[in-house]
Amino acid sequence: MAINAFGLYVRRNPTFSWRMSEGWKTKGDAEPSDAYISSMRFSGAVTLWIGSFVMIMGILNLL
Repeated sequence: MAINAFGLYVRRNPTFSWRMSEGWKTKGDAEPSDAYISSMRFSGAVTLWIGSFVMIMGILNLL
């Protein structure tokens, strides 16, 4: 469940991790590149898929 929450958060806010890791190093209104935003959205989608797979396998294991 936490994996899905993290994936959803990354999917909806792809610039959050950039601001935490790189944004503080720049002056002014710097923004991440479009390629970075796209790759983070893709990573969020993959994380959602993995989280869903793990959750489904866990439910099936209980049956």
